[in-house]
Amino acid sequence: MQEESGGRGTAGSRAERLAALGRDLVAAAYLEGDFALASGRRSKYYFDKYLFETKPELLSRLAELLADSVPPETDRLAGPELGAVALAAAVSLRTGLPFVIVKKQSKDYATRKTIEGELDAGDHIVVVEDILTTGAAAVRAADAVRDAGGTVLKILAVVDREEGAAESIAAAGYRYEPLFRRTDLGV
Repeated sequence: MQEESGGRGTAGSRAERLAALGRDLVAAAYLEGDFALASGRRSKYYFDKYLFETKPELLSRLAELLADSVPPETDRLAGPELGAVALAAAVSLRTGLPFVIVKKQSKDYATRKTIEGELDAGDHIVVVEDILTTGAAAVRAADAVRDAGGTVLKILAVVDREEGAAESIAAAGYRYEPLFRRTDLGV
């Protein structure tokens, strides 16, 4: 479904663009059933990030709104593998900022790095995430960036399921900003 602006996401206020994007995300990626989440919890609903991250029109609109929340002092972005890499790349293209990929764990071959791409000590980083439940994966990614010498300015996310992510991220000492909370999307 495209916005009345022609699908480009540039017309209308930020609130109007967010509301339209929220409706479109739910239409594209909200599923009901019995799901096991990465956190180990079970849920009666699921936001399938691949159903919106693989659609250029939705990914472009997400990148535009996420880019609006990137502080001007940001040196680069970070996207945890695998789900947030497309988001980080899209926001990178939108902002012109380089990005790094944060692996869940280093491999036992090649460079054996946890962070792929260039990250210099002192770089100001924004971690871009997709769907957060407990926030544990986002905190692990931010910790890896910090351990590599980066300063994490904030963690940006598409959807907060409102199941403890905000509290976990705050407890770890990071700023956090989701585009949407579950309740914002009416689910």
